[in-house]
Amino acid sequence: MKLLFPSWTGRSALLGALAATLGATAASAQEAAPEAVLDTGNTAWMLTATALVLLMTIPGLALFYGGMVRKKNVLATVMQSFAVCCLMSVLWFVIGYSLAFSEGTAFVGGLSKAFFAGITVDTLWAPGVANIPEYVFATFQMTFAVITPALIAGAFAERMKFSALLIFMALWLLVVYAPIAHWVWGGGFLGSAGVLDFAGGTVVHINAGVAGLVCALVFGKREGYGSVNMAPHNLVYSVVGASLLWVGWFGFNAGSELAADGLAGAAMVNTQVAASAAGLAWMFAEWLVAKKPSVLGIISGAVAGLVAVTPAAGFVNPTGAFIIGIVSGIVCYFAAVKVKHALGYDDSLDAFGVHGVGGVVGAILTGVFADPAINSLSADASVLTQLYGIVFTILWTAIATAVILYLVKAMVGLRPTAQEEVEGLDITQHGEVVQ
Repeated sequence: MKLLFPSWTGRSALLGALAATLGATAASAQEAAPEAVLDTGNTAWMLTATALVLLMTIPGLALFYGGMVRKKNVLATVMQSFAVCCLMSVLWFVIGYSLAFSEGTAFVGGLSKAFFAGITVDTLWAPGVANIPEYVFATFQMTFAVITPALIAGAFAERMKFSALLIFMALWLLVVYAPIAHWVWGGGFLGSAGVLDFAGGTVVHINAGVAGLVCALVFGKREGYGSVNMAPHNLVYSVVGASLLWVGWFGFNAGSELAADGLAGAAMVNTQVAASAAGLAWMFAEWLVAKKPSVLGIISGAVAGLVAVTPAAGFVNPTGAFIIGIVSGIVCYFAAVKVKHALGYDDSLDAFGVHGVGGVVGAILTGVFADPAINSLSADASVLTQLYGIVFTILWTAIATAVILYLVKAMVGLRPTAQEEVEGLDITQHGEVVQ
């Protein structure tokens, strides 16, 4: 079996093994590694975590976003999440996983694992450390590749052609997501530089949030924005969706340890503490400023806390997670409610305000609150190193996303006609309506 060197930052032991074997050949590394025997406990947890992360997109994100749009666009919105899940899963199997997690350069992996080539039921990921089937690891990562592009759709909700969506998402996964996943987790230059991202603050949330902002700017505002009532049509859907996201996030964060151990437990409690603190922080900030605590506000705040704690979950203690939650709840409230309106861009469902801003807050505060008593890698944490990862991610995501959008625009156009948009995407794009 050919030995790969995964650089998943959630395991200090795994990174130690990686560092120890960098100069060795695959054969000698295999001889030096501890005996690789399937760990059934780790495997059982990772099977569960994978299902939890899939739950975040379907039905979690689909309902969360679906409830926040107008009734005439609810089917189109949930269709986006479902279709993206199907498309990203196939592309991840065909080539995405290989680009992110096979041996390659510091910038992108190779094609050796296209179509999951070389993986069998006996192939282990992180042999001698996590000892889980590589099929399980690849599928766990597939669920991350599913939800990240799906998050972007919140920025252009109610105004993108379905055909354009499919082309854009396919290109974005291969050109933006897979390379950045490789940079941080697949042996690329950001992970090697010491950028800490336990479960996707940089790879998932900053990435999706910045892409969402670029989409909002390129698309322009929805028809009637600022003069037509665009209030959410069903906040009960959104509460159910946010709740499913929260539950699924335990698989997202605690699962990123790749093992059923104490560090996974720390990631779990940090996730709960940060989400709760952020939900309250957003609620009280809104209560103070707008005089009423809204349902949309508290669920948005909880999601902001989940976003911000994602890079930090396996590096900070619960007190650090508590502070991260409070800061992210307040900062994301002002970003989504005040800054967006002041600057005048139409980020429909606050993909940038929550995921982009929350991801940046979390990535920076990981460098501040990283605790070596939780994870030995925290001893080398640095705010400057975290900023290095943030800047490279923002630059690549922004430039590549803009190029892809203009390419898709030239191919099939991005938006439906103004009349189709006014009628609603449910009927004009899919021929269906909610009764």
